[in-house]
Amino acid sequence: MKILLAVDGSPFTKKMLAYLVTHDEIFNASAQYTVLTVQPPLPPRARAAVGKDVVNAYYAEGAEKVLAPVRKFLERHGVTAQATWKVGPAGETIAKFAEDGQFDLIVMGSHGHGALASLVLGSVATQVLAHCKVPVLLVR
Repeated sequence: MKILLAVDGSPFTKKMLAYLVTHDEIFNASAQYTVLTVQPPLPPRARAAVGKDVVNAYYAEGAEKVLAPVRKFLERHGVTAQATWKVGPAGETIAKFAEDGQFDLIVMGSHGHGALASLVLGSVATQVLAHCKVPVLLVR
């Protein structure tokens, strides 16, 4: 089974990881894991002002801050995972990555906003569900 772990470094990512380690049917050595974080794009003027190398370093540094603790957590539990990052709108980017990579399952934490808050604020989880045919496990 190919499982995509969508992470953002929030407490909801920690809850999702805690959930995984208590569910052997999902979290086991036979599964193949990829950890993905999505960095929000900088405004075009900012990108133009500082240059491509600075922007790429900024994205890589931000992604590593999110990925390093997740990688460490998984290693402590005996799981090896590929880790990667993308830049773009989070929900759409996660959905596209999951479909392009032919993943069997996306696992992600959800902030658990109510219906009204999700309408006003939007939700990465809602965007993933709207743009993706891959099954999604949301952990709140």
